[in-house]
Amino acid sequence: MATIAVHHQGALARNLRTINMVWLRELIRLQRMPSRIISGIAQPLLFLLVLGTGLGSLVDRGTGGLDYRVYLFPGILAMSVITSSLFASVSIVWDREFGFLREMLVAPVSRTALVLGKAVGGGTVAVLQGIVLIVVAPFIGVDLTVGRVFALLGGLLLLAFALTSFGIVLASRMQRMESFQMVMALVMQPMIFLSGAVFPLRDLPGWLSALTKVNPATYGVDLCRRAALENSVPLTYGDWVVPVWLDIMVVLALGSVMLAVAVALFQKTD
Repeated sequence: MATIAVHHQGALARNLRTINMVWLRELIRLQRMPSRIISGIAQPLLFLLVLGTGLGSLVDRGTGGLDYRVYLFPGILAMSVITSSLFASVSIVWDREFGFLREMLVAPVSRTALVLGKAVGGGTVAVLQGIVLIVVAPFIGVDLTVGRVFALLGGLLLLAFALTSFGIVLASRMQRMESFQMVMALVMQPMIFLSGAVFPLRDLPGWLSALTKVNPATYGVDLCRRAALENSVPLTYGDWVVPVWLDIMVVLALGSVMLAVAVALFQKTD
């Protein structure tokens, strides 16, 4: 019994070290790619300042009386996290092309630990890029208290976990970088534009409203918006207001299912 306990403790310590090393590798990769950091900040700022200012006078319905840039701010944060989370899994395709993924898979460590390390690392990178944008809040009229900042970070972390896990599932089936980029573009753009990140979800045509409701990113964006804005317009089903706990459950369920699928796919990867 003592020998079995020691064996389990050794396996646990080895897997925790694996998760930590894969997580650190993702952070080092980000540090060595300053262009990724710049683009991850510049693009959301461009949307916020240019789109928010240009369409502010046109989009006045469904924002609950909020200035459009204020309404757009949490959506842009969520959009930044969605984009970064999905593209964080590009390292899997990159490692496969250069043969490093095979070396990781034949190492005497759990493949579950490898997937968890990728998910935690990609999610951390995505949230770090989103945190940088929070400093813009006072300049566009968003009043963030300490409590709201922590609630917003919680929502971003949950969204990053779900979308990074989803990205890992997609990347685990891709053999070439070109295929990965094409598939991600097809997945990411509808997910963002049907989530309510850019425009209010009130008074939409029935078919478009139905698409926004089945988009799991919609619930993550709603969670972030309600965390950041005191008078935000919540997601509704007709006259029924979607509670915050349902937002959390939908995003958490997506992340848990995608993580389980990713682990299963990695178990079958040669």
